Amino acid sequence: MKNPVSFLRIISLTEGVSFLLLLGVAMPLKYFAGLPMAVKLAGWIHGVLFIVFGLALLQTMIVARWPMLRGAAVFVAALLPFGPFVMDRRIRAYEAEFCQR
Repeated sequence: MKNPVSFLRIISLTEGVSFLLLLGVAMPLKYFAGLPMAVKLAGWIHGVLFIVFGLALLQTMIVARWPMLRGAAVFVAALLPFGPFVMDRRIRAYEAEFCQR
């Protein structure tokens, strides 16, 4: 993929969905249905996606020459349950900005 912002956007949304599944599906299954394996599996998948997200963010900051504040805002958004979806509009604008170069 030539545009690192596009990959960051895709992985950000994927990681956001995995976080919501972990919180909204796996955690209730663990505590209300007695299925701790749900959290183990969903947590592992979310963890791998979060690491890939972090690496994609680092790559994007280097290649697209993002300022530290922009990268920090995207990172903080990933820590909040609906943050990646709220940040998506802004990331789309950053994606278009990178394509215009």
